[in-house]
Amino acid sequence: MSDISFVRTEMLPEQAPPASSVGVIGWARVNLFSSTLNSALTIAAIALIYFVLATFIPWAWSPTWNATSLHNCREILAELGREGDFSGACWGVIQDRWVQLFMGFYPPEHYWRPIAAFILLGVALLPILYSDKVPAKMMWFTGLYPFLMPLLLWGGSIWTPIMVLAGFVLAYVVYKSLTERVSELIGLIAAVVAAVVWWLFVTSALADALTGIIPIGLEPVDSRKFGGMMLSLTIGVVSIGFSLPIGIVLALGRQSDLLIVKALCVGFIEFIRGVPLITLLFVASTLLNIFMPPGTNFDIIMRVIIMATLFASAYMAEVIRGGLAALPKGQYEGADSLGLNYWQAQRLIIMPQALKISIPGIVSTFIGLFKDTTLVSVIGLLDPLGLSNAIRADSDWNGVVWELYGFIALMFFVFCFSMSRYSMYLERKLQTGHR
Repeated sequence: MSDISFVRTEMLPEQAPPASSVGVIGWARVNLFSSTLNSALTIAAIALIYFVLATFIPWAWSPTWNATSLHNCREILAELGREGDFSGACWGVIQDRWVQLFMGFYPPEHYWRPIAAFILLGVALLPILYSDKVPAKMMWFTGLYPFLMPLLLWGGSIWTPIMVLAGFVLAYVVYKSLTERVSELIGLIAAVVAAVVWWLFVTSALADALTGIIPIGLEPVDSRKFGGMMLSLTIGVVSIGFSLPIGIVLALGRQSDLLIVKALCVGFIEFIRGVPLITLLFVASTLLNIFMPPGTNFDIIMRVIIMATLFASAYMAEVIRGGLAALPKGQYEGADSLGLNYWQAQRLIIMPQALKISIPGIVSTFIGLFKDTTLVSVIGLLDPLGLSNAIRADSDWNGVVWELYGFIALMFFVFCFSMSRYSMYLERKLQTGHR
């Protein structure tokens, strides 16, 4: 019997994969049509998207940007043969009132001040958001920005923010001197007491005296003239900036072994989380002045910022506490084995890891707080939603609804989506484990 076996002596050339398994077709087969149920759901979703877009796009594609009133919009659409209430959007209201939606009733001659304040805000955030890409010296400007922002927005004497800054300098000097001589805890307590005494009894009198000698400053702008997206950004940025450190302190206090500290933190967190924000805003607008000394005129926006900050800090404390609870016990033991004290362990080992774990929850709290700034309209402050009601009260734009709400929603979406994308970037940047 003859042997007819054959062994190939060269490799076969690679063949292209089937066209149905690569490219758009391959992706669609795997992700959209992998089973009968998925195929049915995909077809239903495509039909729904088509129905929505077929209605929305003709309505949004409306040549009414130069219209001067709702009646004028309808005349323009009627000339194009588009009749009916939903035949086209009336974008003339955005063209006419977009500046008001951003700036409220802020004096037009001072528009440069809020614009400069928010441009400088972006500069001040660079060392925090992208610390590895900008010079470390920019942190000095970041530290000074909280004193520059209120001067630009509210105006007044330049000596007031300088005296407030001097209180922080005094607190730092007291803390450093007592920490080296006595103890860190005593130094911290004395620093807080010194700063509070300075701000309550020295700042105002000294600032007034210096203003009388060297009157340097900007023209004051009343808080009632704030409005629109500028008001939402002011409340949101300041509340977000202060709620994170306060939340960290509350989270650490809730885990403290000191009974009084723990009880105070737990009581504060549970009380604030059990009360709606709208209730706190009513307290800020109507009742807070009752607890102040007679004759005190506490700025309404400042009252709202305080309440929004306290509200967000309680939720922030629970988010950070979750991050602390997620850390293995070995991290705490490792810090003890290195001989670190409590604050050194928290600053160098524990808190950086807890904050990294808590990034999604922290950003979600930030986004929720920023959107909740629209609630200030119920206490008389004209945020974008409050301004939309004022705009629609004008006879020229009475009846315009979807265009205003859609534009406001787009503005909030831009800021919230930006925060969400940055949190995803930060998670990828800090990712050290294996997925």
